Amino acid sequence: MTEPIRYIDRTRAYYRALGYGAAYEWAQNDSAPFAPAPDLAAATVAVVTTAAPFRPEAGDQGPGAPYNGQAKFYEVYALPSDPVPDLRISHVAIDRDHTTAEDPGSYLPLAALKRAEEAGRIGQAAPLVFGLPTNRSQRHTVDVDCPELVGRLTSAGIDAVIFVPNCPVCHQSCALAARAVEEAGIPTVIMGCALDIVKRAGVPRFLFSDFPLGNAAGRPNDVPSQDQTLAMALDLLETAQGPRATHWSPLVWPGPPDWREDYSNPARLSADEIARRRAEFDKGKAAAKARRTETL
Repeated sequence: MTEPIRYIDRTRAYYRALGYGAAYEWAQNDSAPFAPAPDLAAATVAVVTTAAPFRPEAGDQGPGAPYNGQAKFYEVYALPSDPVPDLRISHVAIDRDHTTAEDPGSYLPLAALKRAEEAGRIGQAAPLVFGLPTNRSQRHTVDVDCPELVGRLTSAGIDAVIFVPNCPVCHQSCALAARAVEEAGIPTVIMGCALDIVKRAGVPRFLFSDFPLGNAAGRPNDVPSQDQTLAMALDLLETAQGPRATHWSPLVWPGPPDWREDYSNPARLSADEIARRRAEFDKGKAAAKARRTETL
């Protein structure tokens, strides 16, 4: 079995190569809360995503778009889930070398959840989809975003939650939120692609797909894989006997076999490319800061 990307080590090396300072300290917990799952056949199941609502004035957010800090959001949101809202992931650090985010079904399992409802696997897909901001500040996530999310889920009568992160920090934010939601008595499962980050944070249940970031809900343009990924998440939600339950998806990414070597790997970048990326990252940070100032 090929070893998954160690995103903590990879991102530390990458930002060090770009010339940034002290390494980011990722969240770590040795234990995790655990709430028993309800009867899913009668349950209202919600999706919590780190995808952002499309804003036409915020620049390119379409398939293959470069990182776009203007498109970020900074507060928990809730939107009607039917029809599926236009949510995109250009604002986070997905794997842009090997995926384009052209198919929302690969990062937003709402259509798959509706199919599970129609098949009788769950009682109903929640009428709302919830958005969780991607925050490097763990304190802000825990003290501000998590209580807001828990309150919204509780008010909406949600019985179980599927978290779907996208970038490395998204995985940490969702892990911290899953812990808070579980402590409130609502069972959760995370569908994700960054194994080391989620395991370090300590979560109740985690379905790991060894895919490029941005495809936690299944392979793009592959509905059977998206349905299978959701089915595995629901099975784990239902059958886990205790916290820190992790299941590896058997699905294989169809792209080049060495895709894992490309993501934010300074060993594969020239000095000119590193300089270009530093300038691009600084520009993106400035745009994100301006957006945050504008919204908060």
